[in-house]
Amino acid sequence: MTDLSFLDTPGLLPAFVAENRPRAHGAGLDPYEYDRVTAALTAPHDWPAACRAAGRRHAVTAERAAAEGRTVTAGEGYRNAARWFHFAGLLPHADRTAAAEAADEADEAMRRALALLDPDAERVEGEGFAGWLRRPAALRGAGACAAGAAGDGAPVVVVVPGMDSGKEEFHAVAEALLARGVAVLAIDGPGQGVLAATSAPEPEYHRVVGRALDALAGRDGLDPARTAVIGLSLGGYYAAGAAAHEPRLRAAAVVSGPYRLDRDGLVPFVTATLAQRCGGYREARAFADRVDLAALVPRIAVPLLVVEGGEDRIPGVTPATALAERAPDAELLLVPHGNHLLGNALPDWLPATADWLTARLAGGRPGVRAR
Repeated sequence: MTDLSFLDTPGLLPAFVAENRPRAHGAGLDPYEYDRVTAALTAPHDWPAACRAAGRRHAVTAERAAAEGRTVTAGEGYRNAARWFHFAGLLPHADRTAAAEAADEADEAMRRALALLDPDAERVEGEGFAGWLRRPAALRGAGACAAGAAGDGAPVVVVVPGMDSGKEEFHAVAEALLARGVAVLAIDGPGQGVLAATSAPEPEYHRVVGRALDALAGRDGLDPARTAVIGLSLGGYYAAGAAAHEPRLRAAAVVSGPYRLDRDGLVPFVTATLAQRCGGYREARAFADRVDLAALVPRIAVPLLVVEGGEDRIPGVTPATALAERAPDAELLLVPHGNHLLGNALPDWLPATADWLTARLAGGRPGVRAR
C-alpha cells in the first residue's frame, strides 16, 4: 500500500495549489476558475473530488448547449470538462477506483469535444497506447500542407505525456502545431491517462512510439516520411529514448524532461505517484533506476530541441540540460523564469518550439532562442 501520510504535512495544500496553478494555465484551465475551485479545499485529499465536480459542471453545461444546437459552446464545454477530469488525477490518492473513473471521464469528454469541434479527428489505438489523431484545418479536403510541400500529406508530431499527465492536458501544444499545418497524434501510453488503471509505466517507451507510427501508416492526409515526437516532463525522457531508437523520426523535442532520476533523492509526491502507477515501491525504484539517458545520448542522430525552465528544480531529477550539452545535434531553449512544464511562460517557448518542429519536418533548420 502506498504511504500517503505526507499529504497531511502542514502547509502542503497551499503549496500544491500554487505549484499547479501555472500547469493548469498551460493546460487551458481558466486561472480564475482554478482559484475558485481550489479556494474551497480544506485538505489535499479533497483535490480529486473538487476537480471532478468542476468537470461535471462543464459537462452539464456542454450537454445543455448541445441539446440547443450550440455546437461550439458544447464542444468547448466538453473540452474544459476533459481538462478538469484529467486534473483530478494529479494527486496520488488512496481511491484508485475514483482515479480510474476520472481518467475515463476525461477520455469520454475529449471524445465528445472533438466530435463537435474537430469531427475529422480519429481515435487511434494499439498495443500499449490510445490517442487522438488530428489533421490541420488547411489539409481537410484540400490536399495541401502548410508545413511544406515535401509529400502528399501533412507531417505528424506524436505528443507524449509524462508521469501524471495524459493526452487531455497538452491542448496548447496540439493547437500550435495544427495551426502550422502539422498533424498531431496525442497519446496515452502505459501508466498514463486512460491506460493508467490497467498498465504500468514503460521504460522502453520507444516501442510504444514505434507502434503509434505503425498505426499511422496508410491513413489519409499524412506523410509518414515526416514524423517527429515531443515529450513533456517524464514524456521528455520517453521522447529522447524514441529519438535514439526509432529511425522513422525526423526530429524530437524535450520539454522539462529528466536526464536521469536519483530515486533516493525524489520527493514523496513523486515516489508515491510512481509507486501507485508502477504497482509498488519496489517496482517504482526499478523504474526510476531505468530513467537515465547517458547510454542513449550517442544514439540520438536526429535534431533535438531541449526546452527548460530556469525555475524548474525538482529534487532527485537531473534536468535535460545535460542532454542538450551531450547529444550530437541538440539545441537548448532556456527560459530563465520558466517553471516545470513552463505553464507560466507559454509565449516564451511554445511558438518557437512549434516553429522548430515544423521547420525540421519541412527540411529547414532555423535556430531558436528564448524571448
